[in-house]
Amino acid sequence: MELRNIAIIAHVDHGKTTLVDEMLKQSGLFRDNEKLTERAMDSNDLERERGITILAKATSVEWKGTRINIVDTPGHADFGGEVERILSMVDGVVLLVDAAEGPMPQTKFVTSKALALGLRPIVVLNKVDKPDAEPDRALDECFDLFANLGADDDQLDFPVLYASGRSGWADSELDGPRSNLNDLFNLIVAHVPSPKQQSQAGEPFRMLATTLAADPFLGRILTGRVESGRLKAGQQIKALSRDGKLIENFRATKILAFRGLTQQPIEEAVAGDIVSIAGMAKATVADTLCDLSVDTAIPAQPIDPPTISVTFGINDSPLAGRDGDKVQSRVIRDRLMKEAESNVAIRVSDTPGGEAYEVAGRGELQMGVLIENMRREGFELSISRPQVLYRDIDGVRHEPIEEVTIDVDDEYSGAVIEKLTQRKGELVEMRPGGVGKTRIIVHAPSRGLIGYHGQFLTDTRGTGVLNRVFHDWAPYKGAIEGRREGVLISMETGVSVAYAIFNLEDRGRFFIGAQEQVYQGMILGEHSRSNDLEVNPLKGKKLTNVRASGKDEAVVLTTPVRMSLEEAIAYIDSDELVEVTPKHIRLRKRFLDPHERKRQAKSESA
Repeated sequence: MELRNIAIIAHVDHGKTTLVDEMLKQSGLFRDNEKLTERAMDSNDLERERGITILAKATSVEWKGTRINIVDTPGHADFGGEVERILSMVDGVVLLVDAAEGPMPQTKFVTSKALALGLRPIVVLNKVDKPDAEPDRALDECFDLFANLGADDDQLDFPVLYASGRSGWADSELDGPRSNLNDLFNLIVAHVPSPKQQSQAGEPFRMLATTLAADPFLGRILTGRVESGRLKAGQQIKALSRDGKLIENFRATKILAFRGLTQQPIEEAVAGDIVSIAGMAKATVADTLCDLSVDTAIPAQPIDPPTISVTFGINDSPLAGRDGDKVQSRVIRDRLMKEAESNVAIRVSDTPGGEAYEVAGRGELQMGVLIENMRREGFELSISRPQVLYRDIDGVRHEPIEEVTIDVDDEYSGAVIEKLTQRKGELVEMRPGGVGKTRIIVHAPSRGLIGYHGQFLTDTRGTGVLNRVFHDWAPYKGAIEGRREGVLISMETGVSVAYAIFNLEDRGRFFIGAQEQVYQGMILGEHSRSNDLEVNPLKGKKLTNVRASGKDEAVVLTTPVRMSLEEAIAYIDSDELVEVTPKHIRLRKRFLDPHERKRQAKSESA
């Protein structure tokens, strides 16, 4: 059977997963009466809740005698490590671009990776049926993007389709019949080359592992594309590291191929196909699985380095161990090491004390997803403020710079530019972005963007859209002013009282309500001034036996501010932590005892 391997790449929310759903339906994979979930490829709970793709997933469809292996990739730069590996195992990409938004930062990021590998993209202008769609402008911007990224003549001569993934059609003409995806299937078969590996079927078996999974029955499973030869189930093979050293010999106990939304066992894997292999004990991502006669490893794609780090420690608050059952540092370490093994964009290292672990990755969202997964598994953690990772280049300290693309209503553009300039951002471009809208492009240090998103939503009344992607390393840009407001800190341990909070409301905004567990050193809210203030949230009303002439007014509290996990991590200062448990997200001071805090502050100022 003829083979085609493609990846679907795009910016966040441009419709990758929805389009793959329609491709699965129209290829005849499901029965007419079969019940389907929306965005069937997003199988993880977090992906469904947030409406984003986090893990790359493969599927396959048959079209007129050709098997098309399709990989759905994440759109956020934080999960770029997934995208980079996936592109090395396909022969073509379908680049999806929203006809209203045009190419966005992430489009640029994934397209540059695809062009560098010599792939010739198919451009699909999606959502052309939206009222604000401008397909001609989006197409011109795609061409400019390809040219700016150094595409060769073959890559610049890209085929274009106009589509609506949600309505399930793609046509080569803008005013086509709009009935099905046949044009897309036919174009993939005609434009994407068949895997050149198919001509190497007579050579010994070799495969580069690109993703790692675990199965309760089969153990470790490595997925990748067979570079050459054939592999039969039960055959003895070996694993080589990047530098060609032997890791282990093992028997391929199971070979699984993607057939629709499921993986089915097959007897033999052939060159060019994307398969999963079980049976290994140590081999991992970027290792070469090969025949016993092979001695050289397949070169693996280098992954962009991490840009931020967060410290994961044990939860040592007075409320520790009440919600979760995984609280020991040893258990936390094992889980983080397991994550680093399957996610090549993450690095885990021990801190000097041994009670905490430094996790380096691509961005706040990636860290937030890892922490959210861990708390759902029953872990309790204390998380530090994200720190930017610096680099020494020719003896000069360099920091990561991100390209920030912002679409805002015209009236808010001044406030946005002012705030980003305070955070050492440099305005690169500012142009109209549609009726009453402005598109602003800024190069800003990563550390200046930590915690900015909440401020941005406030400044734009929730209407602005902000996208960011790693741009380059640049010399350190100097100090950036941090959070201006102090915090309200509890001086007692117990259960908060409505009367006490009501009387403290003029001091600032609260993060907690009445009848909540609090402890000494826990952060209860934001002070209206720049200094920290210790308050007593347990102080009830003193009762006397004298009756008042008027009855007491019922206490009505202002609704407390509830932060999401990412907001909490971005909000805290360097002397504060986020306590994360399966049921709660609390903010606290690193040192709970006020005398200890004063001692620490003195030693730092000295």
